[in-house]
Amino acid sequence: MQYEAKDFSSLMGIEGLSENLFSNHFVLYQGYVKNTNLIMQNSAVQAKDSVEYAELRRRFGWEFNGMRLHELYFENLTKSPEPIENYPDLFNKIQLDFGSVEKWQEDFKAMGMMRGIGWVVLYHDRWDDHFFNTWIGEHDSGHLTGCRPLIVMDLFEHAFMLDGLRKPDYIDKVISSLDWLSADERMKAIA
Repeated sequence: MQYEAKDFSSLMGIEGLSENLFSNHFVLYQGYVKNTNLIMQNSAVQAKDSVEYAELRRRFGWEFNGMRLHELYFENLTKSPEPIENYPDLFNKIQLDFGSVEKWQEDFKAMGMMRGIGWVVLYHDRWDDHFFNTWIGEHDSGHLTGCRPLIVMDLFEHAFMLDGLRKPDYIDKVISSLDWLSADERMKAIA
């Protein structure tokens, strides 16, 4: 099995996020795809009881999740956002679990403003049908088991500092560029 890097060049032109920023971010993402493939190839030829095999397998979660989180993040962005009210199932669930879309947004932003690098993810716990905003410090730790990521925001410095953006301005730009259709489709997905 080989993973292929997806083409997210259609995001170029989102106001407030430069083409240079996206170009660099896409190269980083492509590195995660490449390394995921290399780890799978190289671990297949290592003795299962070797140190090399163990280290490759330990690294796999970091590279794989780096690939997937970036895909989810890029899929969450659009040049032409629609109002969340156009997606009543998602809108109503956020209202129910957070009290309002504004309260969800306030919590999501507050998590994004926490010190450190990582990700903020709106997760859907499908077992108990509940939404959670969650901080992920590293690609491979902190994920909520059995929960589906609906909205993903990258808060590593490479996501905004190249443009000289302040973190709060970047967070506002991401939230104002959210593709609610993407989140709605993830929420409704069966698998």
